[in-house]
Amino acid sequence: MRDELLSILEKNSRIDFNELAIMLGKSEAEVLDQISKLENEGIICGYHTLINWDKTSIEKVTGLIEVKVTPMRGKGFDNMAERIYKYPEVKAVYLISGGYDLLVILEEKSLKEIARFVSEKLSTLDSIISTSTHFILKKYKDHGTVLNKESKDEREAIIP
Repeated sequence: MRDELLSILEKNSRIDFNELAIMLGKSEAEVLDQISKLENEGIICGYHTLINWDKTSIEKVTGLIEVKVTPMRGKGFDNMAERIYKYPEVKAVYLISGGYDLLVILEEKSLKEIARFVSEKLSTLDSIISTSTHFILKKYKDHGTVLNKESKDEREAIIP
């Protein structure tokens, strides 16, 4: 039940608990108890809403910043990742493979704000060797959801 429950909640965290119980063949109380356990164990870490900001009047720019770091003795990359994720403008920090060590994701109002964060906050931290900043130009799919889905008329024309 646990894995199936997590898969369903990942796709739709607003699903009705009664409907969820029916889908899983369990009672609503069992489902609620399982969800509570998953939250307490830190497996379910939060519930978020995916917003297509392009369809609003709010301007948002997403920056992906690759960061090369000198790992700290005995602590690896964890301390640096923690220092970075404590900045309120940071949306996510990942340890990655390849030419860089960390990937930092920001959402700001402008390219300038992201550039300011990189130059004034991120690059001034000890152990930061280099950064490479990329900007999201258009989102097609985010968290498994297709954005800006245009419906095409797939019907064949019938010519009399």
